[in-house]
Amino acid sequence: MLENLDTYKQENEDIEISLLLEGIYLKYGYDFRDYSRAHIKRRILKRMLEENLESISSMQYKILYDKSFFHKVLGDLSINVTEMFRDPSFYNEFREKVVPILKTYPFVKIWHAGCSSGEEVYSMAILLKEEGLYEQTQIYATDFNNEVLKKAKEGIYSVDDIKKYTYNYQKSGGKNSFSDYYTAKYNSVIMDQALKKKITFADHNLVTDGIFAEVNVVICRNVLIYFNGELQDKVLDLFSDSLCNGGFLCLGSRESIKNSNNIDKFKEFDYSERIYRKKYGND
Repeated sequence: MLENLDTYKQENEDIEISLLLEGIYLKYGYDFRDYSRAHIKRRILKRMLEENLESISSMQYKILYDKSFFHKVLGDLSINVTEMFRDPSFYNEFREKVVPILKTYPFVKIWHAGCSSGEEVYSMAILLKEEGLYEQTQIYATDFNNEVLKKAKEGIYSVDDIKKYTYNYQKSGGKNSFSDYYTAKYNSVIMDQALKKKITFADHNLVTDGIFAEVNVVICRNVLIYFNGELQDKVLDLFSDSLCNGGFLCLGSRESIKNSNNIDKFKEFDYSERIYRKKYGND
């Protein structure tokens, strides 16, 4: 009997979540309907408990009629887990294997898709400076959440995280002292303003928007894992269409194009770090 009640509750919650996501899309234009349902459900139930709401339906009502509350929920549903030089081995391999190829190009364009609060964008800018590539590179950093984009533009982070970031930087093959790239002020660090020179921050939604630019590198790490299979294919189509022939696609350690309908468009460049290269027409 209890199992039946649990199943009934689960089914009702799933229906309520579908209606809530449909309401968000119709009211505000943000489309979370093809995000991983487990991820969405965790975030919604957590917010519901924090706000002491009785049901997901009552949460939907509040979202539709209270814009400030909607922005809270938007923050909950955004993917904002990041850090400087996250997964140092990726940056090490990018430095050792991808950079030498990029150095043969007269100009390089890199798209950080789903850049969140910018830590990984500044990490790439530091790497490019150390490799003498920064001045010939344009970095596009995009996200759909304007609050985290604002933080990314400011480049101000908690001093509490610096020990971790310094460790990551050193493990990634950093060539200088990490403290060269920021100024400490009170409880924060401010990234060197020179790092912003070649970075353009912009609003872009991977779910609803089209090609942002034609680029040599797409970096979208640890975002696709929050999408269902259909949406992953759609976004990988977008990345393929955005990349020049021979361009590099960099995904997160738990992500792969193995089961994607895009698998024939790419070849493995460094599988351990999930770096792929778009095939040329005659490949």
